Amino acid sequence: MKPAPFVYHDPRSLHEAAGMLASLENARVLAGGQSLMPMMNFRYVMPDHLIDLNKVGELAYLRFDAAALHIGAMTRQRELEFSAEIGTRCPLLHEALAHVGHRQTRNRGTIGGSLCHLDPSAELVNVTALLGGTLHAASQHGTRDIPFAEFAAAYMTTSLEADELLAGITLPLPDRRHGYAFVEFARRHGDFAIVACSALLGLDRNGDITQAALALSGLGPAPVRPALVERALIGQKPAGAAFKAAAAEAAKLEATADAYVTAAYRQHLARVLTFRALEQAARRAMEKTDG
Repeated sequence: MKPAPFVYHDPRSLHEAAGMLASLENARVLAGGQSLMPMMNFRYVMPDHLIDLNKVGELAYLRFDAAALHIGAMTRQRELEFSAEIGTRCPLLHEALAHVGHRQTRNRGTIGGSLCHLDPSAELVNVTALLGGTLHAASQHGTRDIPFAEFAAAYMTTSLEADELLAGITLPLPDRRHGYAFVEFARRHGDFAIVACSALLGLDRNGDITQAALALSGLGPAPVRPALVERALIGQKPAGAAFKAAAAEAAKLEATADAYVTAAYRQHLARVLTFRALEQAARRAMEKTDG
């Protein structure tokens, strides 16, 4: 398979790239290319212009402050995977990255490319939803911030305007005493998950749950944050009864079917993985509380 003819552009700055995106008809931006290039080869996507961001150095960065992790859209997944500071301050991200494709795809794949591709089961999309990330869009007219809850417009479709590109992402950092977990079920390692679940739990000195967050992906076009389930966990003991009730509610979430997996099977996985994620997050939170 070969892509349809297109004109290749190689900007060296964000300003130049934004100008091209605003002035060229039927243009797409190229980040890592791990998803876009196969789609072009199958002619599922046929841009007239391809704007390569790989030499736009200002889009590749990794910075921390006291409350958040700031990542440039062109930061490679492999860089995130090997960052010792991420391993210390946001280990959940490391755990999720272990499920992303294979080493070769992580070497080239970028966090911005994954978020903009917006596969319903993508691990980095799930973690961004769980942490309540903010996405920073850039155009010739400046920048604007998009809460992740408003980023997904439809299946594999973002709310970016036609002349906007993703410049960076801000991920709030959970308290270091939080327990965390990321679990998924896929046909084989490296495949996109059929369903994935991530969790964060915070405990007080009495061992009661004070904070809870869940994100389930694979059920529909974007990850789901079941707010009612999260709130119901607050004040509960991190034990089987509370987690079984949460898992039972997760199984009631709306799910889609396709040629390979039924909606009922996805809901079954939502129940099983929610319970597993909460158990693992609780165990880690209790270890930190005991310490």
